[in-house]
Amino acid sequence: MMGTGTTGHGPNGPWDARDGRDTTGRLLRAATGSGARLIAEAATLVQGWAVLADPIAGAVYSAPAAAAADGVHAAAAPHDHPYSVQLPAAGAVLVLAPAPATPAEHTGHVAATTAALLEVRGQRAAELRGEQMRLHTTLLRLLLAGHADAVVDALGGGAYTHVTVYRLTGEDTPAAHQVLWRAVRPTLTPHADACTLLGRLDGELVVAEVHRGSDDGRILRLVSRVCERHGLLAGMAGPLPLAEMSTAYCDAAAARHSATPAHRIVPADAIGAPRLAPLLPVAPYARWAAAVLRPLDPAQQHLLLVWLRTGSKPSAAEALGLSAGTVRARIREAARLLDADLEDATVRAHLLLALRAPAPADSDAAADAASGSAADAASGSGSGEAALRNAGEARLEALPGGILDTGAVRAWAGGLVDGLEPRLRIALICWLRHHARTAPAATELHVHRTTLTTWLHQCADHLAQNLADATVRAEIHLALRITRCGRDAPADLPRRGGRTYRRA
Repeated sequence: MMGTGTTGHGPNGPWDARDGRDTTGRLLRAATGSGARLIAEAATLVQGWAVLADPIAGAVYSAPAAAAADGVHAAAAPHDHPYSVQLPAAGAVLVLAPAPATPAEHTGHVAATTAALLEVRGQRAAELRGEQMRLHTTLLRLLLAGHADAVVDALGGGAYTHVTVYRLTGEDTPAAHQVLWRAVRPTLTPHADACTLLGRLDGELVVAEVHRGSDDGRILRLVSRVCERHGLLAGMAGPLPLAEMSTAYCDAAAARHSATPAHRIVPADAIGAPRLAPLLPVAPYARWAAAVLRPLDPAQQHLLLVWLRTGSKPSAAEALGLSAGTVRARIREAARLLDADLEDATVRAHLLLALRAPAPADSDAAADAASGSAADAASGSGSGEAALRNAGEARLEALPGGILDTGAVRAWAGGLVDGLEPRLRIALICWLRHHARTAPAATELHVHRTTLTTWLHQCADHLAQNLADATVRAEIHLALRITRCGRDAPADLPRRGGRTYRRA
């Protein structure tokens, strides 16, 4: 829509063809510099403001900067800005707001020429985009291989120290890649203390923001918009030191397994940190965790944590970039070192608590976990002395005595699972014991799989919890054990007769 000022006379007299040639020349010279210079020149020529607005990124270029919000709003609601001009340009919208005295012909010429030059710049960028995308993918693979110094050199030698990683999946990933590329406008030239790498690895869209320790949240906002627009699910991890890129990459995949259409992007620090842990007495809890995990090195602990977060060995293998056989073998070795049955649901829940436990207050406290001195054990819980007498007595099968008997823990457990009908409670306990596998749980309960699925949906609605999240399931399993007042066995399941509720 054209703006006001239709008299054909500007402050310097009538607008004519010579003015058009001069205007075109000025815009061409600006376009050879950058898109920002082109928009700035357009704003100068119309004696107002100019904005290139993208539906995902917001204001791509704005002159002056203070006009960005008005430009985005005008692109979204043109009828609210009748005195501005909006034209499609390079996948975005060019918005010009001329001064009242600027001739309409002049404004239209500036708008049309600027939009055409933006299209030319966009086509040129598209020709180079394939090569740039391949370069970004190579740099991502180098980061994952541990060559952080080489990547930093390729990024201009900036003092980059940290990385934040996003991993996105969905049917519309290729289109999302193109949209996010235009929105981020990635470049290997250091800008604003950060550099963003985008690439597709094994069918996933990976975004790595390399920065200097501070994350301003811009990329997070863009990724969130892209996920909503294209129906993707994403996990986020970081900021972590560049040297820990592979860890962030795995954690982002683990977090993605907890994403749902209602919460499309999940940070890694929002999972695997049970709500139960902060309620446990710190001293005996930390010493027990240090004692039971002592046989494992950090790599083994991280593998187990990813496995417990994702909920299955194939999912853990995908997140870690390993084969399923390798993951199974390493979990078997960890089970041997821990001398524990990691197929037991309670042991897994305890292991997740151990992996997320706070570190002991100091090295003496860690040593006390092995010696189990009575004085230190009494400082946390007197009933936990026997369990912490020495490292050999600290086991995953049982938490230190008394740490689940506090009022805060029982209130948490009751608030989580109280009110479940007996049939739902028994069915949920059985399903969790079978590691969220419906078929074997239905067989043990002697109900149809469809019936059990319906009950599980009712459990999720009653608990207001995402039962697809493995860490949520571990918490619910412990809460059900804490609040148990009977056997809660399949044989106690109320029956109503008929084929669906047949008895054993």
